[in-house]
Amino acid sequence: MNLPANFLVKMKNLLKNEYEDFYKSYYEPKKQGLRVNTLKISIDDFLEKSPFKLEKIPWVKEGFFYQDEERPGKHPYHEAGLYYIQEPSAMAVGEMVDAKPGEKVLDLCAAPGGKTTHIASKMNQEGFLLANEIHPARAKILSQNIERMGIKNAVVTNETPARLAERFPDYFDRILVDAPCSGEGMFRKDQDACDEWSLENVALCASRQGDILANAANMLKPGGRLVYSTCTFSPEENEGVISHFLKNDSRFKLERIEAYEGFGKGREDWIPDAASDIDKTLRLWPHKLQGEGHYIAVLTKIDGEEEGKRKYAEVLRDQKVLKDYTQFAKETFIKQPQGDFILFGDQLYMLPNETLSLKNLKVLRPGWHLGTNKKNRFEPSHALALSLKGEEVKHTWNIASDEIESYLRGESISAKGSKGWYLVEVDGFSIGWGKLAGDMLKNHYPKGLRWVGK
Repeated sequence: MNLPANFLVKMKNLLKNEYEDFYKSYYEPKKQGLRVNTLKISIDDFLEKSPFKLEKIPWVKEGFFYQDEERPGKHPYHEAGLYYIQEPSAMAVGEMVDAKPGEKVLDLCAAPGGKTTHIASKMNQEGFLLANEIHPARAKILSQNIERMGIKNAVVTNETPARLAERFPDYFDRILVDAPCSGEGMFRKDQDACDEWSLENVALCASRQGDILANAANMLKPGGRLVYSTCTFSPEENEGVISHFLKNDSRFKLERIEAYEGFGKGREDWIPDAASDIDKTLRLWPHKLQGEGHYIAVLTKIDGEEEGKRKYAEVLRDQKVLKDYTQFAKETFIKQPQGDFILFGDQLYMLPNETLSLKNLKVLRPGWHLGTNKKNRFEPSHALALSLKGEEVKHTWNIASDEIESYLRGESISAKGSKGWYLVEVDGFSIGWGKLAGDMLKNHYPKGLRWVGK
C-alpha cells in the first residue's frame, strides 16, 4: 500500500508513541462485517440459518464479523435482504442515531445506504425516514438498497442540504450527517481514497462539512438528536468542524456517548479553540479495534421553536386510478395494506405517514413502491415482494437456498396451483414474484438483478 507521505507525517505528529501501532495496522487484514436486517429476520433465527462463520461485533447487537474466505454477497440470502454487508466501525454510527418507531428521521448524506438501512431497522416500518444523496448515481444505489432491505417508510431524494432545509425547518426528531470527507479511515480498504488524498482536499472537506452541518441544524426540532460522523482521522474535519459549529450555534450541546473497548475520545489538544467538552466525541482507531477509522459526535438541540403550519403531500383521491391495483390487492393480500397513495407517472407508491409536500424536489422514491399501472392491469414491483412476508399473501412458492439459482437466473418453474401472483421465497423469506398460469410459474425476477454468469 502506497500511503501519502504528507498523511504519514501528519499522523506521526498527532499520534506520537502510538504511531507505529497505527502504521502497522495498514498491513494487517481488514475485517469484514454484515448486519442482520431485523425487519426480515430475528438475530437468533439468522444465526440458526446462517451458512457463514460469524463472530459478534461488540458495539452493535445486529453486527457480525465474517471470515475472509466467505462471500455473503453471492448468497441468495443477500438478494432476499436478510443482511447488509457493512464495514464494522461504520455500524457504530447507526447505533448512535438510536432512532425509534414513529419518529421523523433524516439521513442527509445517505448513499450507499448502510446507515440508512440500519436506522430503518430501528424504526420498524413506523414513522418517516428521509434518505438523501446529492450525487444522482449514488442516490440510485441508495434507493436500490432500501428496496432490497424491504423498507416501506422511506422517501429517497437527490437534493442539496440547503434545498431540504428550506422545506423541512425544525421538522426531524433525529438527523444523521455522515459527512463526505477525505476518507483517511478507509485507506486500508479503498486505494482510490488513498490516491485522491491531499492536504488541500482535507481543508476543502472541512469547509463543506461545516455548511452541511449548519443546514442540518435548521432541520432538527428542539430536543432532537444530531449525529455527525466521518471516516477520516483529520482533526480539521472532526473536532475542528464540531468546535466551530458549537461556537457559532448556541442551540446545541454535545452529549457523552457510550464507548466500547478500543473507542477513543475526541482530542482537545489537536486543534486550536477546541470546544471545552470535545472529549465527549468518539474516535474509532484501526490499531485499537477490529474495524476502520471513524469519528462520531452526538449533539442535542436545546433551544429553538418548532415550525408552525406545514403543507403535507397531496395524496391520490381518484379511486378509478386505483381500480386495477385494488383488484390485484384483493386477489393477492390476506389483509390489504392501509395508507395514502401517490402516483409518479404510472408508478404507484404508498406514502409514509405525515409526509410533507415533495413538490419541486428531486425525488427518486416517494415511499413504498407498490408497482406499475399498466393498461387494464397492475404489475407488482420487486420492492413490494421484498417488503412482504409469506403470511401476508394468499399464494407463496418456497424454494430452498441450494435450489433457487435457476429462479435467480430468470428461469420459469413448472408448477401446479391456483393461477395468479405468487410471492417467491427462499427458505421462507421473500425474494421476488412469479405468476402462475398453465402449469408454469412465470419468472418476474428483475432482469437487471439476475444471476447471469454467477
